[in-house]
Amino acid sequence: VWYHKPVINEELLQSLPNLKIVASSGVGIDHLDLNLLSSYGVKVSNTPFVVSTDTADLGVALMLASSRRLVEGYQMAVSPDTEYFPADWLGTEVSGATLGIVGMGTIGYKVAKRAKAFEMKILYHNRNRRNKEEESAVGAIYCRKIDDLLQQSDFVLLSVNLTPQTHQLIGKRELELMKPTATLINISRGLVVDQDALVEALQNKVIKAAALDVTYPEPLPRDHPLLKLKNIIITPHIGSATKKTRRLMMENMMESIQAGLTGLPIPNEVF
Repeated sequence: VWYHKPVINEELLQSLPNLKIVASSGVGIDHLDLNLLSSYGVKVSNTPFVVSTDTADLGVALMLASSRRLVEGYQMAVSPDTEYFPADWLGTEVSGATLGIVGMGTIGYKVAKRAKAFEMKILYHNRNRRNKEEESAVGAIYCRKIDDLLQQSDFVLLSVNLTPQTHQLIGKRELELMKPTATLINISRGLVVDQDALVEALQNKVIKAAALDVTYPEPLPRDHPLLKLKNIIITPHIGSATKKTRRLMMENMMESIQAGLTGLPIPNEVF
């Protein structure tokens, strides 16, 4: 399964009585009904670890691009209408700022490692607190309540799996808790954010900016209001999109398929 296709529904499962395994690319499995697959005796695998480095890199890239207004700056620099560069055209500093990471799994922790190099203050909210050694290695401070993280952070980065608990985790209330100077960065899934609430927050300057690698749907309709805003950067879900990682993802999927067909333990099996 690549880019959630084909759709694994009951009709497909009934048409494939000998199916043994569904190997899915990437980390997220929100597009798969695990109970349905299990009822047909079909196993599931994903590729969670190979995508983490590139996705963390992209999260930091979005933070830097948004804070320093790189897209706007490029447009100004190449515009045929530009006669001079205004001295009061300013971005926001990253070094020394506070980064709040929602979801400190493998990707979130790698983001924290990178943020440490920028001497950022790192807060995180997670279902399970990491051990003290891991916190100390990146200088991360645990926030038991997400509200505390939202209120203190200059950048809020979302790196969670899409589950019923994280569906629209960031909505109107959460956006209003953030600083008016804060930026929201989403490298997880589009449905983790209430997009209507985000549009309103960006239009009314409830928060300063957003940088999204994920939306819903993907791509957005060409007349979507998010596409008309200047204080947002949207990339086409390219967290894992490097040649090396995409090849490794495919190799991981093939290893899982081979194991599933021969009855061996399946690498990265999802239970």
